[in-house]
Amino acid sequence: MALPRITSPHATGNNRTQQVMLHVLLACVPGILALTWLFGAGTLINLLWASACALGCEAAILALRQRPLAFYLQDYSALVTAVLLALALPPYSPWWLTLIATGFAIVFGKQLYGGLGQNPFNPAMLGYVVVLISFPVEMTSWPAPHAVGLLDGLQHILGLAALPDGWSQATALDALKVNKSLTMDELWAQNPAFGQVGGAAVELVNLAFLAGGLYLLRKRLISWHAPLGMLAGLALMSLLFWNGSGSDSNGSPLFHLLSGATMLGAFFIVTDPVSGATSNRGRLIFGLGVGVLVYVIRAWGGYPDGVAFAVLLMNLAAPTIDYYTRPRTYGHRKPTRGFKLGE
Repeated sequence: MALPRITSPHATGNNRTQQVMLHVLLACVPGILALTWLFGAGTLINLLWASACALGCEAAILALRQRPLAFYLQDYSALVTAVLLALALPPYSPWWLTLIATGFAIVFGKQLYGGLGQNPFNPAMLGYVVVLISFPVEMTSWPAPHAVGLLDGLQHILGLAALPDGWSQATALDALKVNKSLTMDELWAQNPAFGQVGGAAVELVNLAFLAGGLYLLRKRLISWHAPLGMLAGLALMSLLFWNGSGSDSNGSPLFHLLSGATMLGAFFIVTDPVSGATSNRGRLIFGLGVGVLVYVIRAWGGYPDGVAFAVLLMNLAAPTIDYYTRPRTYGHRKPTRGFKLGE
């Protein structure tokens, strides 16, 4: 009986790059709806403008590299980068800020290394960090919920009018970072940015991204290891260093889990299959490291939120994590690390 000679991989499925990216975009919808309901059309404007910038930059670099445009643009990876970056930026960000962040993410975070699958850093977080360091005022101008009209917001994005009075407020993480004298109860009572747990608006946004992350888990497009590792690391650190409700408090575990970009980072950023660890044990360690670093930056660093910095730092550690968490090959007693001479 003749056996057909079929090379690996033997398993087939519909999880092509294009389909995976479409599911990721679909999982972002709850977060998009929450941000749009709370802050108005600024989030949608950010999304449209960032998507146009990302596709334009991707097409320009592909043309310079003499690569087929349609083939690479249709994998939607540039669109996912643009959407994640636009969701991380403050609503009603100036047009030039979104352009710089998206352009840097695509050109220097992705195409400079050869395109999809070659980048050592998460492109969206790389673009975010560049504008956060370069333009801290614009990156911390978050609007108060339901405070900005479409016309005023659009004029601000285009640079045609000054910021409307009373349109921006400090986020809960910002208020906690600069607090020196108020107890947590006083801070909650006096600052409108605080809701029941982590912020009047950001709690809902984090829960929306949690719902999107659960959808990705349900579709088995991501594994649970990296998200669980990040959330566990963040919760464990905040529990260990939680010093009550005094003026020197760093916040409770629940506060940190529902503040800032925690859920966006846990389910949409640390699960990046290119710039993160590859084995399940490695993903767990990678996520744990991100969670620990997020808390360290929030509690003792110079920035109120540290998801982007934590992810980029752990991107540097991903090759080492892969080296020490390489799974055992079938038929061998232990994993082989490194490369033998002559291979």
